[in-house]
Amino acid sequence: MPIRFVTSNEGKADEAREYLDDVERVDYDYTEIQGDLETVAAAGARDAFEALGGVDPVLVDDAGLFVRALDGFPGPYSSYVEDTLGVDRVWRLCEAEDDRRAHFRTVLAYAHRPEEDGDVQVETFEGSVPGTIVAPRGDGGFGYDPIFEHDGTTMAEMSTAEKNAVSHRGRALATFADWLAGEPAQRKGAQ
Repeated sequence: MPIRFVTSNEGKADEAREYLDDVERVDYDYTEIQGDLETVAAAGARDAFEALGGVDPVLVDDAGLFVRALDGFPGPYSSYVEDTLGVDRVWRLCEAEDDRRAHFRTVLAYAHRPEEDGDVQVETFEGSVPGTIVAPRGDGGFGYDPIFEHDGTTMAEMSTAEKNAVSHRGRALATFADWLAGEPAQRKGAQ
């Protein structure tokens, strides 16, 4: 049975295929509620699962950039902040700060119905990668990649393979793949 990854981003689906056998990308615009990453991802997965027929499992992710000096901003509002303020302005907010440590964090939400006549269950899995906010460098990636440095290199300076090897989404996908294989390591639990 395929896992339908609800995203408009083919790159995210390709990354998921590195960890999972049967991934189908589905472009569905679920209602995104406001809240922390877990709440947003779980609600989106439940919405998408029901809207897409309530049979095949659905995977949704929500991710954010959390900057320590900005008390975790932009966090769950990262996409909105990128669209409205832009990456360069986020860099300018951080530029004068002594502590520019940050992390990217992803929460995957997997909606499924374990029993044919049972209730929908949503499992969540998370991944995180530490880094530092720096002046923009590099031409690759997307979003905050040019200002997020991990181990001396911005995500925008990494090849797709290098980035996927350390990415927050990749770490969450690895945990999810283990759970699917029956190894519930680091499982956060049903919601």
